[in-house]
Amino acid sequence: MTLRPDDVDLTADLAGLELSTPLVLASGTAMYGREIADFLDLAEIGAIATKSVLAGRRAGLPPVRAAVTPAGMLNSIGLQGDGVGRLLDEHLPWLAKQGATAIVSIAGHSVDAYAHCARLIAGHDQPVDTVEINISCPNVEDQNQVFARDPRAAARVVAAVRGALPDTRITAKLSPDVADIVEIARACVAAGADALSLVNTVLGAAVHPRTLRPALSHVFGGLSGPAIKPIAVRCIWQVHQALPHIPILGGGGVRSGQDALDLTAAGASAVSIGTVNFEEPDAALRIAAELRALLAAHDIARYRDAIGIAHTPLEPR
Repeated sequence: MTLRPDDVDLTADLAGLELSTPLVLASGTAMYGREIADFLDLAEIGAIATKSVLAGRRAGLPPVRAAVTPAGMLNSIGLQGDGVGRLLDEHLPWLAKQGATAIVSIAGHSVDAYAHCARLIAGHDQPVDTVEINISCPNVEDQNQVFARDPRAAARVVAAVRGALPDTRITAKLSPDVADIVEIARACVAAGADALSLVNTVLGAAVHPRTLRPALSHVFGGLSGPAIKPIAVRCIWQVHQALPHIPILGGGGVRSGQDALDLTAAGASAVSIGTVNFEEPDAALRIAAELRALLAAHDIARYRDAIGIAHTPLEPR
């Protein structure tokens, strides 16, 4: 009997965070949910990762902050955000009223800044189940080296947040711009991360065709979209192979159910979608339907049974 798409179980588990579908709106692509809620019911998606916030409000970098590329986009927003206080006071309660599952993304430019942000969360009465640590920020204490590019620096940030939030689920968001992503992943897990988010954007640049000058005011920006999907698959594969017991939120260039299934087969326990949200705000609903149909076609009744399936040899016919 052929499996029907409606019979496929799409529920997912990210280090104990139960998701109705494995699809998560990536941090920075849906802000705090209000804008995108005009296009989809936030209760129907797995989760929304909020815009990464610092301890205080931040204006971000000056324009031009985004540029279209042939297979995606570049952005250098500069962590513009309302700050953790407003997130806890206003945005999270609003998301809760919508029935949304929220992942709180935090950032900082020093270990103390991350710890301070975590302490503000710990001291607030608004419940927070999961914190994503965006460690792809320049470390101002170390010649602006990005935390996620050094295992010791990454571990210090995770340990500081874990110390402030001993009972909160922590996900470390890693950069693909490293020589050995497994080394970084191991360091984050050893420091207390419950799960890993792979991958953040890839550093890139573009030249404006008319001025022949940098297209972005900051010159460099994060490349996202279809161009980085093979990099995401590679990173997820490597980390899952080395740390198969660690849940991975996979992301990078996901625009279809097949893309989501590819990342899942490589080892992702859930999948984030980002750049596609800007042009198709309700893409999560379409991608979920496509994923159901694909799993049914492969006779896979539960999404969870597809996690890491690419690592197993094909059974002989």
